[in-house]
Amino acid sequence: MAVTFTAQMSRRAATGRWRLYVVLLNTWVAWPERDLGGGAAVPTVQERSRALDALGYTLTDGARWEWTEDSETPDDPASAVVLIASVTVREAAG
Repeated sequence: MAVTFTAQMSRRAATGRWRLYVVLLNTWVAWPERDLGGGAAVPTVQERSRALDALGYTLTDGARWEWTEDSETPDDPASAVVLIASVTVREAAG
């Protein structure tokens, strides 16, 4: 069975930039990361897939992006919202 990882994409209100990264737990290496640019528009599934491919990862079979929201400042209902998408990935073959 192939090892899987979680890829996440987030946009912080303060910077307005989307970034995609692969979460590598229990390691000392920097997480693979890609800047997807700024703006209010959410990067398309194709843009996300190309970014993952550039990082050496691909979606697992049947994987779907799931969205959640958090806040910049915990416990502050007036805080800016942080959008986070996540999906299961594996290292790309080759």
